[in-house]
Amino acid sequence: MSKVAAAGSVKISTNVAGKRLGVKKFAGEAVRNGNIIVRQRGSVYHPGKNTKMGKDFSIYAVADGEVSFRRMTGHKRGKYYIDVSPVI
Repeated sequence: MSKVAAAGSVKISTNVAGKRLGVKKFAGEAVRNGNIIVRQRGSVYHPGKNTKMGKDFSIYAVADGEVSFRRMTGHKRGKYYIDVSPVI
């Protein structure tokens, strides 16, 4: 019999830096062509007018203007879309 209890293996955990996800430009803010509006994992927000989605699901502006968010009704109920409306 052992006089000392065996030491359990300790799970080595390291701190991982946050990925800085989220909304970068809010409704009413002015954006320029190429500005990132949202960084996300998966398509929580969908691109609307004058916006595109990158391969990492980032949504960015393709025209200068003002950001607006809208929520769809009907058969696409509940989906959030992001638009950039040109400022005249």
